Amino acid sequence: SVLPSPVPHSLPDRFRMFRSCEWEVLERSLNILQASDFYWGPLSVGEAHAKLQREPVGTYLVRDSSQGNCLFSLSVRMPTGPVSLRISFQEGYFRLKNWFSDCVVRLLELVVAGTRNNPLHFDEMGGTPLV
Repeated sequence: SVLPSPVPHSLPDRFRMFRSCEWEVLERSLNILQASDFYWGPLSVGEAHAKLQREPVGTYLVRDSSQGNCLFSLSVRMPTGPVSLRISFQEGYFRLKNWFSDCVVRLLELVVAGTRNNPLHFDEMGGTPLV
């Protein structure tokens, strides 16, 4: 399930410099992401985890990453509690583990579909698979 965002957000001003083609990908993806119910913008990891702690397992949200080298983080309520995974942006693609797309929302769709048959394992999740 999705933890809906309380308000729409404007384009973040914290991003590094991008080539023109990368900025077009980023801007298009941000517009789609901001139209979704699950983008929370500049939410800290602590705030995200506090919100997810009260939600059912599998609930997620996307927020701006506090890491300077990543744009977004996916925060998910796992059986052991909330975890956050960084979504990187390299060469015009958003990446999460082995999945990639030129749109964050499409990337999440690929991950959801792909983990049904092949769960993801991240060090941050202490061995608990993401399905």
